[in-house]
Amino acid sequence: MAERNKPGEPGRGANVAGSPLKDQAHSYFAHHRRVARDSARRLWQQPVSSVMTWLVMGIALALPVGLLLLLTSLQGVSAGWESSARITLYLSDDTTLERAGKIQAELSSDSRIESVTLIDRDRALAEFRASSGLQDALDYLEENPLPHTLLVTPQDSARTAQGVETLVQYFGAQEGVDRVQVDLGWLQRLNAMADLLARAAWVLALLLAAAVVLVIGNTIRLAIESRRDEILVAKLVGGTDAFVRRPFLYTGAWYGLGGGIAAWLMLQVAIWWLSGPVERLASLYRSQFSLQGLGFDAIVTLIIAAMLLGWLGAWLAVKRHLDDIDPGEIAGG
Repeated sequence: MAERNKPGEPGRGANVAGSPLKDQAHSYFAHHRRVARDSARRLWQQPVSSVMTWLVMGIALALPVGLLLLLTSLQGVSAGWESSARITLYLSDDTTLERAGKIQAELSSDSRIESVTLIDRDRALAEFRASSGLQDALDYLEENPLPHTLLVTPQDSARTAQGVETLVQYFGAQEGVDRVQVDLGWLQRLNAMADLLARAAWVLALLLAAAVVLVIGNTIRLAIESRRDEILVAKLVGGTDAFVRRPFLYTGAWYGLGGGIAAWLMLQVAIWWLSGPVERLASLYRSQFSLQGLGFDAIVTLIIAAMLLGWLGAWLAVKRHLDDIDPGEIAGG
């Protein structure tokens, strides 16, 4: 006898009507999990080919990322050099010490300038006499040939190549200033070279990313050919293209995951191996330069980018070769 709903008891029709959609979603995600596990298991069953593919991807990803890390470290050092830049103003020979003091006061009132130090010509000659070791030769000078000098330290906001260049033009237009000297020409050339290398690194990254896509695409093509009969049977029983494509896309993503981890490990080993000699070389130049590794966010970004490249390579391979497999091959046979 059919069971009836008791009075006041909610009907079961809504639950029955809603269950197919829930079951369909559950089946969809369960199939994804099963396909992902099966794809990973197939890779582990072929350890040699899988490891070789991961190493190729790791090398291709580690090269541009390592170059960008090196450029980032160099930019940090050059920023420190810019921050310590000082501008030297040599006053004209006829500028008196009183006039030099007035110029110092005028420049000190500028908001772009942190400090101005006046070194008069007598002090400059005494310091040169003490540091050069030419005391006897300097005694033959009839007069002091050195000018009054101002050492200008810009504010933090002006300690850039462009800001210092603006100050140099401003100082050069001041009355009584004979010459302005700042040692930023080599730093500007270094920054220009760093910009060029940064663009070269991005070009290299794009080329190697294309190489990764091609390597994964070729690997997936071989996997498609080895599973050709399986794909034919799946199409004969009504499997959709998405259903047939899914295992290969997961395979590409797993290849990308392994390649990203391999790239990160290679970078860590390279930084560890090079950090000692780099630090010893930097200490000889009294520099704080050191190689910087990847942070957590950069590691996650690297792995996600590698997985996307693997997925893209697999998708292109499946799109190209899956359409060539015709179920009529079996039906006609």
